[in-house]
Amino acid sequence: MELLNEEDTKMYFYENRLKTYMGWPFEEGCACTPDNMAKAGFIHTPSENSPDVAQCFFCYKELEGWEPEDDPEKEHKAHSPSCGFILLKKAVHELTVEEMVKLQKERQKFRIKKTCNQVIEKFEVAAQSRRGEIIKTAMDEE
Repeated sequence: MELLNEEDTKMYFYENRLKTYMGWPFEEGCACTPDNMAKAGFIHTPSENSPDVAQCFFCYKELEGWEPEDDPEKEHKAHSPSCGFILLKKAVHELTVEEMVKLQKERQKFRIKKTCNQVIEKFEVAAQSRRGEIIKTAMDEE
């Protein structure tokens, strides 16, 4: 098993994050330009209804509803203060192998937490729906 493969590490690099910003609605004259977004660790993850969704590649925090004056780094720190990437004190290319492995371990914790939260949310929606069906069936039988 590879510890750090290219797919796991490519978004650590600014240039790769910047490439995701096709169709980003904020350009020159804005604080949240593609350049600043990528520097703050965000990748552009638009949906049909939300063209300005950005997600940190590291902590998986998604933010949308950007305003031209929003500072990506400040927003990132405010919404995800424990993100290991936004707290880095040196450039990625200056990290030792040991530091990179520790960082990737932290990233995996964020990924697992996000996945678990999605499963829990799906379960709660299904449980709520099923509860409604049971109540309706009980009311119909009366």
